[in-house]
Amino acid sequence: MKNDKHITLYELNSLLREVIECKMPNEYWVEAELSECRESRGHCYMELIQKDEHNATPIAKASAKCWVSKWMIIRPYFERTTGQQLHAGMKVLLKVYAQFHEAYGFSWIVTDIDPTYTLGDMARKRQEIIRQLKEEGIFDLQKELQLPLFCQRIAVISSETAAGYGDFCNQLADNPYGFQFQTQLFPAIMQGDGVEQSIINALEQIFTRSEECGVRSENSFDAVVIIRGGGATSDMSGFDTLALAENVANFPIPIITGIGHDRDESILDMVSHTRVKTPTAAAALLIDHLKAVVDALDDAQDRLIHYCNSRLYTLNAQLTTLSEALPRLFSIVKTRHEARIETLHSRLVAAVRQGIITNQSKINTIEERLPILTDRRLMTEKHRLQLIEEKAKSLDPTLLLKRGYSMTMKDGKIIRDAATLHPGDEIETRLANGTVRSTVIPSDPLIP
Repeated sequence: MKNDKHITLYELNSLLREVIECKMPNEYWVEAELSECRESRGHCYMELIQKDEHNATPIAKASAKCWVSKWMIIRPYFERTTGQQLHAGMKVLLKVYAQFHEAYGFSWIVTDIDPTYTLGDMARKRQEIIRQLKEEGIFDLQKELQLPLFCQRIAVISSETAAGYGDFCNQLADNPYGFQFQTQLFPAIMQGDGVEQSIINALEQIFTRSEECGVRSENSFDAVVIIRGGGATSDMSGFDTLALAENVANFPIPIITGIGHDRDESILDMVSHTRVKTPTAAAALLIDHLKAVVDALDDAQDRLIHYCNSRLYTLNAQLTTLSEALPRLFSIVKTRHEARIETLHSRLVAAVRQGIITNQSKINTIEERLPILTDRRLMTEKHRLQLIEEKAKSLDPTLLLKRGYSMTMKDGKIIRDAATLHPGDEIETRLANGTVRSTVIPSDPLIP
């Protein structure tokens, strides 16, 4: 049974709409973070969120819309001012009013966006990232690297279809000095949400290739160039992330950035080795660097040639002077040596004459003393012979034989021990007068 107090949903929503329009007729500036932002048919649809400051837990959510009539004005101004497109994670200050539609529900309608608030938040985030990089001690690491003198093997991180990549390669190939460069592309996303991870992946591939090939190998790289051409200048948020900055800052090969924006430096630009504005400027940098090296070598060659020529001229002049002075010097030296030789000859002749006179005197003295010394030596030796003769006579065995002694010999050798004789041995006994021969017989055991 129908109750008169019952109302339809449309009627209820109409009442709610009237209440909201009556109670909230004004517009409000509201701070929020975008959790989603998309366009459809020229309108912009946003999902707003507010997080707890301590644990990042969402504490409020709402939907917002910006109709095409407003969005066509707000968007270009916001992007020109901030250099960024609206994207998830961005903090914004929106001017909104409440709207409730019977069929579509409640929504905040955006009539304006303050870009200065977003700029402030972006600057705060950038400063926080810069502070953290400096605390880690890696902010200036790339600046400490040096481009190799012959920087010709280039790893390029860019979109494969980007016009800037083609301009970069053409600029290197058509350089007016005929320098040869070898480039290899490592494709990456250079616009949108995938920029950070895509560039990090490309850097990892380059690092792996260099580690496998070794330093100064034909397949290693002298420098890395990150270039971007043809993309929207407003979509630069992917180059302002901590993870990408840390990877670039710690990379062991010099990194040159040319991501095509003039207004502000991205954090990627700040931590890279060298920042230029465009891909063609990056190519010009590499060409100019190699030209400077070649000029320095040419200058060193010129200075070396000049020094060698100057040195040769000096030495030739010295040689000419010496060759002219040599005959005169030789004549002087010859005269000096001839005089010296003459002096030495005179001294030698005098020394020889004096030596002859001295030795002749010695010889005369010896001749005078020689007979006396000879007679004295003969008397001495004669006396010594007499003493030897007397001693020999005293040892003559014939004298002992005359005194009654005898000598017994066997085979011409004197026998001193009877134990050396054996029965049957023939022995000879010499006496003072005569010789007796005997034969040894065994002794009688019965005779004591």
